[in-house]
Amino acid sequence: MNLNQVTLPVRDMAEAAAFYRRLGFVQIVDTPHYARFESTDGGATFSLQLSDEKFHNGAVIYFELEALDTLVEELQHRGVEFAQLPQDMRWRWREAVLFDPSGNKVKLYWAGEDRLHPPWRTEIRD
Repeated sequence: MNLNQVTLPVRDMAEAAAFYRRLGFVQIVDTPHYARFESTDGGATFSLQLSDEKFHNGAVIYFELEALDTLVEELQHRGVEFAQLPQDMRWRWREAVLFDPSGNKVKLYWAGEDRLHPPWRTEIRD
């Protein structure tokens, strides 16, 4: 199987869609209640679903790119605010953290080979 899509709840579709386009994603579906975006690399998609109900989304969406520091600098010049600028983490990834206008946590990161093959990797199967 291949994980292809994650859908995030949002409170304001226009504001949220503009945020993800500002990050550099291409919007490929545009409706008042649903938007889908194509990743700039790899072909995966993610979407936004308008929610009129209160929500607290504890999930974190990760977008990986090698030129992390360069992108963060570019995004800062475009007015994107970060909760954490790129830092080397103890699990050997470099991460920056931001929140979309609906409060969804977004991490931009680079893990390289460690994403799939960290030193502590296991392969447990049924």
